[in-house]
Amino acid sequence: MSASKSILIGVVAAVAAVAGLVAAQFAFAPRTVEIESGTLLEKPRTIAPFQLVDSSGKAFDESRLKGQWSLIFTGFTYCPDVCPNTLAVLKAVKAQLDEAKVPLQVVFVSVDPERDTPEKLGLYTHYFSPEFIGATGSGNNLDSLTRSLSLVYAKVPGSTPETYTMDHSAALVLINPQAQVAGYFLPPHRIDALTRDLTKVITGGSP
Repeated sequence: MSASKSILIGVVAAVAAVAGLVAAQFAFAPRTVEIESGTLLEKPRTIAPFQLVDSSGKAFDESRLKGQWSLIFTGFTYCPDVCPNTLAVLKAVKAQLDEAKVPLQVVFVSVDPERDTPEKLGLYTHYFSPEFIGATGSGNNLDSLTRSLSLVYAKVPGSTPETYTMDHSAALVLINPQAQVAGYFLPPHRIDALTRDLTKVITGGSP
C-alpha cells in the first residue's frame, strides 16, 4: 500500500472516530434549541489556548473569539472543491444574516501554512467576503486548535513535493461569545437551513 493511501485511510478512520464520538455525545444530550443542520453541545466546551496569525499579520487567538458568535471552518486555499463550495455557502448565509441584523464572525483557518501565506490567505478569503477572517499558524498551534475543536487534518503527498494536498474535516464549528465550542454544523451545508439555525441560536435560546 502506498504512503498516500495509508495516510488517507488513517484520516478517514480518524474522522469517522471523531464523528462517532461526537454523535454519541449528542444523541443523549438534552437540548434547549433544536437545529436542523447540525447539533449543539449540552455543555459548551472550552478551547485550549492557541496562537495563529490572521491575513493582515495580526495575532489571532482565543481572545478574538470572545464577545461574539463565530463560525470556524478549516481548509486550505489549494482545495479544489470542498473549501470554495463551503465558503460560497457561508457568503450567502452571512449576507442573509447581515440583512436580518444577526451578527456572526466567519473564520477560515488554513491547515496548509507551508503554502498559505497571510497575503495569499487574505486574497482568498476576501474574494468570498471582505468580512471573512483568514488565519493560520505553526503545526503545533494548528494541532492545539483542531484538537480543541475535535477536527482532524493531514498532509497527503502528491506526485511531486509541491503537489501535495490536505485532507481535513468539513464540519463548521460554532463558537459562543465565551470562546467555547457550542455546536457543529455537518455537511452537506445548505444555505437556508444554516441561516435559520444560526438565527435561532444567536438571537435566543442558545447554550
